[in-house]
Amino acid sequence: MAKKQAKKAAGGTPATVALTAAKAEFTLHAYEHDPAAPSYGEEAAVALGVSADRVFKTLVADVDGELTVAVVPVSGSLDLKALAAAVGGKRATMADPAAAERTTGYVRGGISPLGQRKRLRTVLDSSARAHPTVCVSAGRRGLEVELSPSDLAALTSATLAPIARA
Repeated sequence: MAKKQAKKAAGGTPATVALTAAKAEFTLHAYEHDPAAPSYGEEAAVALGVSADRVFKTLVADVDGELTVAVVPVSGSLDLKALAAAVGGKRATMADPAAAERTTGYVRGGISPLGQRKRLRTVLDSSARAHPTVCVSAGRRGLEVELSPSDLAALTSATLAPIARA
């Protein structure tokens, strides 16, 4: 317990603590977050100088009454029907932001698919496989983690499926 708190005190987040504990290879990228930015994901892509199809946003949806995480490129949007189909559900809607924050332990704009308070079923858009590495939130606004899509999928027990729309 003291070790985990020490890592957090040194600037870690639950996501980076989980990555370190799993001995995963990753790179942290910090940037100055602008609270007025209209899109957290696009802001990250521009700040990091990375193509928007390599930066993935973490969205929480409600699929038939169960919160589910969708990880899609910031260059597109989530296809709710495709998400529901990917997990064998009938209907998906975006989750209540307060429920998403409470369940994941992260604030909107900083929700990471890694190190969530309660592990949720996760679906990673299959376009991630086209890249050697992708970036996702490291657990707070202004902090991204870059890792291989295969590590991201393994660490989140994600299903890979085409859930994004261009």
